[in-house]
Order: sequence, then C-alpha cells, then structure tokens
Amino acid sequence: MSDIQSLLLHKPSGNIQTSVLLPASKSESNRALIIDALTNHQCTLQNLSEARDTQTMQRLLHSQEQTLDVIDAGTTMRFLTAYVAITNKNKILTGTARMCERPISILVDALRSLGANISYLAKEGFPPIHIKSLVYNGVNELAIRGDVSSQYISALLMIAPALPGGLKLKLTGHVGSKPYIQMTLKQMEHFGIHSQWNDNIISISSQTYKPATFWVESDWSAASYWYSIVALAEDAAIELRGLKPHSLQGDSAIAGIMEPLGVQSTFVEGGVRLTKTATVEKTSVDFTHCPDLAQTVAVICAAKNIHLTLTGIESLKIKETDRVKALQQELSKFGATLQETGKEVYEVTRIADWQPTAQPVTVETYDDHRMAMAFAPLALLQDVQIMHPQVVVKSYPRFWQDLKQAGFTITEN
Repeated sequence: MSDIQSLLLHKPSGNIQTSVLLPASKSESNRALIIDALTNHQCTLQNLSEARDTQTMQRLLHSQEQTLDVIDAGTTMRFLTAYVAITNKNKILTGTARMCERPISILVDALRSLGANISYLAKEGFPPIHIKSLVYNGVNELAIRGDVSSQYISALLMIAPALPGGLKLKLTGHVGSKPYIQMTLKQMEHFGIHSQWNDNIISISSQTYKPATFWVESDWSAASYWYSIVALAEDAAIELRGLKPHSLQGDSAIAGIMEPLGVQSTFVEGGVRLTKTATVEKTSVDFTHCPDLAQTVAVICAAKNIHLTLTGIESLKIKETDRVKALQQELSKFGATLQETGKEVYEVTRIADWQPTAQPVTVETYDDHRMAMAFAPLALLQDVQIMHPQVVVKSYPRFWQDLKQAGFTITEN
C-alpha cells in the first residue's frame, strides 16, 4: 500500500453487522517494551501491537547501530531518550522532518538535571539529539510541567527505579493526559515497582523490575473509529474484541463520550458490543486526558450536526501534524467549522445544510494516521477519497481491510 496515492471509499450496501479484532494498544506495548528492556529482556510480552510505532520500538531496542531513527514515533523518541540515557548506550536519536520539529527540551533538561550528557545536533530543543551517558549526580527530585506531554513524565517514571536515589517528580501546573501517567504506574506495578502519587508529587524509590508475563489489551483509540461508524450508519451492530471494562487506557473514555452521540456500549465476554441509540443536539467534551479522541469526535459531531464544544486540545498542535489546523481545513469541505471561541475553547458547528455530492470529497491526511481514520467513516454519508492511506500503519495497519470486512467498498484511486 506504500505506493497507493489514495483510496476511494463507498458505504456498505446493507446494515453493518461485524466483529472486529482490534489491534493491540501501542501505548501499553511501548511501555511494556521499555520495562522489558530494563529487565534485560527477561519478560514474556503477549499480544504486542502490530503498529509501526511499536515495531519501531522493538527494532531500535535491539539495534546495534549508533543512530536510532524513530521515523515519526513520538512515544518512541521520548521513551528511548530516557532509556538510552539511563543505560549509558551512547546513541543518536533522530526521525522524520516533522519529528525534528517536535520539542523535546523539557525531557532533555530533566535528564540533564539527573546527570545526563545530552547535546542537540541541529536546532536547540529539538531532535536529533546525541545521548552520551548519565553519570548520576545525587539529584533525586525534579519538577516538570504537567501540561505539555505526559510522555515526558512517563519516560522519567519508567527509569526512576534504576536511579540510585530513586526519583521524586513534582508535576507543575495543570496535569494533562493523567490516565496515561496512571497507565505507566500500573504497568510498572505489574513488574514489581511500587510508587506513591500524593497531590502533584509522584515518588518512586530505587528498586528492581521483576520479569513477568504481560498481556496487552486491544487499543481503545482504534475502537473510536468503529464508534464513529455506528454513530453515522443507518443501522449497525459491531462487536469489538479484546477490550476490557476496567482499562488502563485513557481513550476508553470514548464509551462515555459516545453515548449522547448515538452509540451504546455493552460489555460482553471478550469485548464490547456497540449499538445505536438516541442523540443530543449539543455536547461538550474536555479532551485533556484523551486528546487522541478529539479528531474522531469532532468529525462525528460535524457530520451529525451536533454542536460540540472542545477543551483540552492544545496538545494537538504538536502531534504528527498541527491537528487543529488540519481539522479546520478538512471539516470545511463538509460544511463545518472548528473555531477557537475563547481561551483554549473550541467549537464545531455546521455552517451550511451540507448535502452529499455526486463527486467524492477528497480528504488530505497530513502524514497523520488519525486524520485518515477519523474521516473515513464519512463514507457512510458521501463517497470519500482518502489521500496517502498508508499513514494508518502507524497505529492500525489492518484498518482498511477491517473496513472491507464490514462491507465498505474500497478501491485504489
């Protein structure tokens, strides 16, 4: 699929009745891989994600090369930065042009405070970086902003047990993506690490990870696109396999978010069943702790003419692309707007009585997997042409095949 410029999507001819085995969570997988590496690869990891981000993490953790290219995997860049430092591996970390525009100074400054020798090879504060060593200097307390990226925090937490003095991490300001930090601590606990989180301080003493078996849950972020399909279909019943009712993943919030938008979740043995229900005329969602759901929900609301107020989406501007700007561009093609109406408050509204057109609407993806998958369900309302469809390999390589299984007609264009 790497050579395919676009895919043309056409809706199923009948009701959608399907069962989908979702890809495993790359968030859980990437944390498990770092912890496994810190045990010298003595763990048994089951159901690891097939996403390119996870495959990249696996490959680089075993690489003997000095230069590690994370491609466009932000989590991999941040987790490996801390891992390479604590293990004194003397590596250069780089990535795509966009990755080298994504800031990493907060994490680098924190590691330098602990004694790491890290230098920037191009622009100050951004990859590529050269990590030479970490000579522990006795510092065991750090302060780090909680409102930029939880991945910086998780990266530090996972190496904290390996520091001779442990680590007391003070989170300053508003803490975003808190479920991802909780996921990190829960997974560390599974491998024998004890921690304390009191107010805004997380404390982890010097300890040793215990090798263990870990099974990775299916990905709730991937589930969100199927929620969108149920919301937009005339009639649908979809079962998503591999999901748990008590998940470590922050994006499991999609079940509650989607209930007023027309999708009922019923947990069954082995997964969750999605069915249609009534919708509201307007809703508001704070995406602070689940920013990866924002694109999906914005598109659903635009399509269903539900007025949506969004908060907590500032971090979208430093993702694979500026997702706020990308959403504004593509939603306009469907008669909708995304506008900032207050300080860090955005609204999705329909500006026209949009009607399907005879010609497909072309959706640009901006090298962003979530743009492709968030807009694909609009094929239920209008033929859609998705540009550069191969971007889905970042998190959900089987996405287009799963859509075909559900009855969508997909042709190379």
